[in-house]
Amino acid sequence: MARKALGKGIDALIPAQKRDVTHKIPIKLVADNPYQPRKVTGKEVSELAASIKEHGLLQPILVRRHGAGYQLVAGSRRLRAAQSAGLQEIPVVIREASDSQMLALALVENLQRSDLNPLEAALAYKRLADEFSMTQEEIARIVGKNRTTVTNTLRLLSLPRSVRLLLELGKITEGHARALLQMTSASRIEKIAARIASEGLSVRDVERLARASEKTRPLVRRKQTDGIVVQIEEILSEKLGAKTRVVRGRKGGRIEIRYADEAELTRLLEWFRSR
Repeated sequence: MARKALGKGIDALIPAQKRDVTHKIPIKLVADNPYQPRKVTGKEVSELAASIKEHGLLQPILVRRHGAGYQLVAGSRRLRAAQSAGLQEIPVVIREASDSQMLALALVENLQRSDLNPLEAALAYKRLADEFSMTQEEIARIVGKNRTTVTNTLRLLSLPRSVRLLLELGKITEGHARALLQMTSASRIEKIAARIASEGLSVRDVERLARASEKTRPLVRRKQTDGIVVQIEEILSEKLGAKTRVVRGRKGGRIEIRYADEAELTRLLEWFRSR
């Protein structure tokens, strides 16, 4: 699945030529992708290197021309393993790629990592949206995820800083974090997150606490005709990556955008300025 999804990402970001031709070039001529944040582990390299020694490298790496040589576009694990296996030449497919395409592809490839934590994924999605003007539908298609998954992951960035730190450290899970997002009070979210870390509350415990917390807030009954308002809230929340609420009055109304801290407010400001 990951390999298939990444293939979609490559073709979407760096279109294939009518006929991709595999070449064999000296391995010493291939430089690393400078935008690739992923560090390949020794175990990953050694296992693949053993297979390459026995069967050869079955799938070519993707490179672009760079100076007198080449620069890796995709296939960092295969390149490292081929070097470890002692190959003098390596099969490659050569495509044209700009620096921005290289960065976008590196982010997509990084999203295939099994050990990527939810916040790292959210930040990668955010960069693809902010720096490359990708919609959440486009991001989902490229990385092989459901759009709802991308939306929910991006919403994690609206959590208070202290809660994001607990998530990053593994003190709370992504399930906990999503349950916390049901609450609108930042201070309440922080208190419940601290209890999760100290008392080991389950996701269901947090969901119950969230429902109880929201029930204590004054309820505003919506008319059946307010279905369009709910849709607008969902669209705005998705576009902004922040919880958004439309409040109707007798004449007009207001739009409320929730942000967790100054960094989140700055991000929202930059988003509006770029539009």
